[in-house]
Amino acid sequence: MTSTQQRMPQNSFIGLIIYFFVTMVLLYILYSNLLLSNDRKDCPDITNLSTKIEAPFNFSSTSSSQVKKAVELVEPSLGNYRRYDTELKHIAFGIAASSNLWEIRKEYIKAWWKPKETRGVVWVDKKVSTRIYEGLPEIRVSQDTSKFKYLNRQGSRSALRISRVVSETLELGMKDIRWFVMGDDDTVFIADNVVRVLSKYDHTQFYYVGSASESHIQNIFFSYAMAFGGGGFAISYPLAKQLAKIQDKCIQRYPALYGSDDRIQACMAELGVPLTRELGFHQYDVYGELLGLLGAHPVTPLVSLHHLDVVEPIFPRMKRAKALAHLLEAAKEDSASLMQQSICYDSNRYWSISVSWGYVVQILRGVMSPRELEMPTRTFLNWYKRADYTAYAFNTRPVERHPCQKPFVFYMNKVKYDRARKQTIGVYYRHKTRSRYCRWRMASPEKLDSVVVLKKRDDLRWQKSPRRDCCRVLPTDKNNTMILSVGNCREGEISELQPKKGSS
Repeated sequence: MTSTQQRMPQNSFIGLIIYFFVTMVLLYILYSNLLLSNDRKDCPDITNLSTKIEAPFNFSSTSSSQVKKAVELVEPSLGNYRRYDTELKHIAFGIAASSNLWEIRKEYIKAWWKPKETRGVVWVDKKVSTRIYEGLPEIRVSQDTSKFKYLNRQGSRSALRISRVVSETLELGMKDIRWFVMGDDDTVFIADNVVRVLSKYDHTQFYYVGSASESHIQNIFFSYAMAFGGGGFAISYPLAKQLAKIQDKCIQRYPALYGSDDRIQACMAELGVPLTRELGFHQYDVYGELLGLLGAHPVTPLVSLHHLDVVEPIFPRMKRAKALAHLLEAAKEDSASLMQQSICYDSNRYWSISVSWGYVVQILRGVMSPRELEMPTRTFLNWYKRADYTAYAFNTRPVERHPCQKPFVFYMNKVKYDRARKQTIGVYYRHKTRSRYCRWRMASPEKLDSVVVLKKRDDLRWQKSPRRDCCRVLPTDKNNTMILSVGNCREGEISELQPKKGSS
């Protein structure tokens, strides 16, 4: 047998194997396509899936507009930031008051209460005398709480009745209420800013809004998860209804707690509702002057002030109630910007300038960074009267002791609105005190008598991302007056010392 004859069977066998494999591959491809086409028949597209999910609503498959609505219900648009149309009329204030201190503290309530606009009740332990034209809220006596246990030896049983202020206000059945705001008789609310803050939240959901204490020790003793009642807190209507259902049983379980606000927080913990923090509610567990705190307010609306009997009057040489009324005059012109800080520099005289709008302007020799200027100076002592900078729940800086670094303080004298120019004009006068001699060879702010601050209102500022205002030093021919312009930062504008023209 020749070699050619021997190779012929081998070649035919190899060809048969190749033909077999090719046939198998073709069959596999055809069968796979058949399976995929069958799967597609059973797998609906996104639109069909949406209509199936919405089937209980009986949308007709023949109506394209109804199907579109169904898709929108299943897939809401993302990134659509919503504010709720909450107004002052939707808020009920519950104010806890003491009959013993009523004659003093009613002046604080009169300072911020807006008759025929604000709604709410003052709750007292027993009847107090009132006059018809004082412009105060309705006054009611709290319900009897003698059936509840109270075992804290350092506290007062009044905490029990105060803890029920929200529930008793709810029982009055006020119409069209979305929020209940709790405060003390020495709490001063900036009502418009209460509205601005609460407008961020859905009032149909469970919300417990407030802030902790400035004192780290107080927060440790009570809880960082608790809204301190003196600074005020807000509870949405559905949460208030749920709280009212369980509160009596709840407070019976905590007879050893000290105050009303920790009892509220204990009940919130049982309901599983955490504290939503808003830094504009101020407990002010401090002594001394609030200048350091209010002169460097965080970038958030000023909502409340508390412990006004304890701290010094916020404006010097004024009684406390009058000082508050003076501050609220500025709030009438631009409540959204009240206490908002702006920082700039005088490049000709090398001064650092910090403006707390509606309250104070501080001017320092030399250049201090914004990082330092936005940090409160310790013009105050903590609640336990120790000069301990570690006792606060935020960063602070010491009061400057060097005679050349002491700030010159200009307090707000008046603010008015210029309708022609559509801006507010604020005049701030220097608080004259004795100052030690400074050896620095540079211009002194002591030569200034007043600072004029020009500002355009921006009622929508808190509907944008938070940012500190910018300020600019404007030219003036008067040597004893500085003029500043404060407002939204321009494109690329930052707080820095601008070099003089012609300098390298």
